[in-house]
Amino acid sequence: MNKNDIISQIKAKKSFLCVGLDTDIKKIPQHLLNEEDPVFAFNKAIIDATSEYAVAYKPNTAFYEVYGAKGWASLEKTINYIKENHPEIFVIADAKRGDIGNTSANYARAFFETLKADALTVAPYMGVDSVEPFLGFDDKWVVLLALTSNKGSKDFQYLNAEGKELYKNVLMKSQEWADDNKMMYVVGATHPEELGEIRQMLPNHFFLVPGVGAQGGDLQAVAKYGLNDQVGLLVNSSRGIIYASNGEDFAEKAAGEAKKLQQQMEELLKANNLI
Repeated sequence: MNKNDIISQIKAKKSFLCVGLDTDIKKIPQHLLNEEDPVFAFNKAIIDATSEYAVAYKPNTAFYEVYGAKGWASLEKTINYIKENHPEIFVIADAKRGDIGNTSANYARAFFETLKADALTVAPYMGVDSVEPFLGFDDKWVVLLALTSNKGSKDFQYLNAEGKELYKNVLMKSQEWADDNKMMYVVGATHPEELGEIRQMLPNHFFLVPGVGAQGGDLQAVAKYGLNDQVGLLVNSSRGIIYASNGEDFAEKAAGEAKKLQQQMEELLKANNLI
């Protein structure tokens, strides 16, 4: 999926919502435990209920890998279901991979060829040779970790190196590896003012912004500091949508929460003359 495809979907749906499929079998409604594959049954219902409002889905692979082969099968079925029924929706595998040589090459094949994800989150700590293998696939994306939304982001990402915080050095150095048609960045919603600085540094890139909702990020602030003339944002919400209810109305409630965010996003897009 190329950049124009993503922008077209944003404008068509008047939304830049990414729904995080962080599906924990301990939190899904009890009645689904009778299904052959409870995780996939939950995901399918969430996808069907929210696809009208979402332009992207982001399954976090840890929630699937924890169950071994069975969990991996649930992840594969989930991505296949999106691709078969909602091929216009961008699929981000949130796996935060990052290694060197053949290891990264095989990670890339696993997520882009076998699972058929459109994008993969990648950790830049090991440098260029840990990222390059992910960049050799047409219409596939690296979503590079830059400034994350967790409390511990301050442990390393803000360390000063050569007069700039480490995350800024990552942003600038990685510009040598790929352009805004192949690479996006993770920038947490809990850092809105830094998001503004990053937007000035990278005016044309898409940012994947986690942290809105349960982690306390503010959508209005994210839009204020992060929007560009092509929107340039995918804002993720996970728990606030998928666990809006743990009853039999879980999908309906998820749709309601997704619609609320979509409506707020539509207002922001209109206010910035982007639709």
